[in-house]
Amino acid sequence: MARQEPQERNCDNMLKTVEDLNRDLEKFLEEIEKLTVQATWMAYDMVVMRTNPDLTNYMKRLEDAFLNCRLEMEKKWQEVLKESKDEEQKKE
Repeated sequence: MARQEPQERNCDNMLKTVEDLNRDLEKFLEEIEKLTVQATWMAYDMVVMRTNPDLTNYMKRLEDAFLNCRLEMEKKWQEVLKESKDEEQKKE
């Protein structure tokens, strides 16, 4: 097996380092883009809520309705699971 010259190894290491750096920069850029979009939507929501105070009340009612619905769905799901377990036990 031929040994690489120190200069060749140095060049290989430099290329790998540059590739790693490029990959990391792309990841950071994607994260920054996501955060920018989130910040933009937050700013938009703030403007909309301040210009229409009723919207805050509607959003709160909608959130409460969602939470109640989710709670009921979880209860029903637990009942269904319990019934299916009971049926399996009866079969055995």
